[in-house]
Amino acid sequence: MSEADAPLILTAELPPELHHRYTALRTEHFPPERNYLEAHVTLFHAIPAQCEDELRRYLARLAGEVAPVRGQVEGLMSLGGGTAIKLSSPDLLALRDEIAEHFRGLLTQQDQHRPRLHVTIQNKVTSKEAKALQARLSGTIETREIAFPGLALHAYRGGPWEFIRRFAFRGK
Repeated sequence: MSEADAPLILTAELPPELHHRYTALRTEHFPPERNYLEAHVTLFHAIPAQCEDELRRYLARLAGEVAPVRGQVEGLMSLGGGTAIKLSSPDLLALRDEIAEHFRGLLTQQDQHRPRLHVTIQNKVTSKEAKALQARLSGTIETREIAFPGLALHAYRGGPWEFIRRFAFRGK
């Protein structure tokens, strides 16, 4: 894939305290040879690279109109061969739907569907390893209200993501 063809990834930012905590869990439990990233909440996996300029303008306008988006930490979530922190946020999903509608016809099959909001802390392990971690962490991930402070845009280049820009929610 050429530099110009790198798909774009859009994530929701976590509150700083949770970002640090979940990144530490990810560092501890994600297979190190595949752990290129800090904790994140993926909203879109592969927006076409040719949409970058339009996406930047659109997100800058949107972020200026939107206040930090409320959500909730729900607890642990099984990924089968991994473990995640389950999140919920009807408002974040509605915002994602708005972005998806704007880019309708350009999204991959995967990105045409609403994601299950989560932060992956372990992936690509055996089911037995995942269940063991879930048992160990049981009761340590408390349900709580949160506010997503913004969005972050990245380019996928096969390993670590290349950060492009942050869009802080600044609305009322």
